Amino acid sequence: MKSAEPPLIFDSRAIRRHRERAVRLGLGAEFLFERAAVELADRLGEIKRRFPAALDLGCRRGLMARALDRRGDIDRLVSADPSEALARRARRPAVVIDLEALPFAPRSFDLVLSPLLLHWVNDLPGVLLQLRHALKPGGLLLATLFGGETLSALHAALIEAELDSAGGASPRVSPFTDLRDLGDLLQRAGFAEPVVDADRIEVEYADLFALMRDLRAMGEANAQRERRKSATRRDTLTRAAALYRDRAPHGRVIATFQTVNLTAWAPAL
Repeated sequence: MKSAEPPLIFDSRAIRRHRERAVRLGLGAEFLFERAAVELADRLGEIKRRFPAALDLGCRRGLMARALDRRGDIDRLVSADPSEALARRARRPAVVIDLEALPFAPRSFDLVLSPLLLHWVNDLPGVLLQLRHALKPGGLLLATLFGGETLSALHAALIEAELDSAGGASPRVSPFTDLRDLGDLLQRAGFAEPVVDADRIEVEYADLFALMRDLRAMGEANAQRERRKSATRRDTLTRAAALYRDRAPHGRVIATFQTVNLTAWAPAL
């Protein structure tokens, strides 16, 4: 029997467009990606071994490469991103990728680093399997992705506002993989010794509109295939902004980002 195809939740062209729009907007909201790159570099620093060939998956403009600059245990770093505009700004060699079908040969890398990209994958088990194949035996995967608590208040406010103003709701905030599932997915992909942990980051904004401007500047706007294609009604956004503000402590708008960190090894021979 043919296995079921994974559901197509995300629109890969929209993901690429959003990342390219972030470049046009000046990449002015990179703080979460910078933090993720530094965190992965710090975790790598705890492992005392050489990684001659490494992959930066989701390179953006080379934040991971800069976080690794003081390290002498990586001889060659390949940058990769779904967006050509971002790949052009990263350290060479750099390649533009289809995130669902990675172009790397088996046993190409000793190390894969991925700061905040894998939450956009439709077939996460399949991509994890591809990454395990791309690693040499004994190779290491270190990745960070957004988890299920990310932007939960924004999601609730937008859904309620759209129900109130338009009589129905479309998907507004991307679904994120639950923390408890990721260890199982790593094991299913053939990784050994998987470790999964999470951090919670809270960022204060003046209002919902400032948060949404930052999401566009990050390239992290809604890319679900079933999203509403037309512009959101102004009264819906105004209602959502009021709901978000009224539910926030002391009227402050707090955006929550849950970052999930993955550590796993390709089995040694």
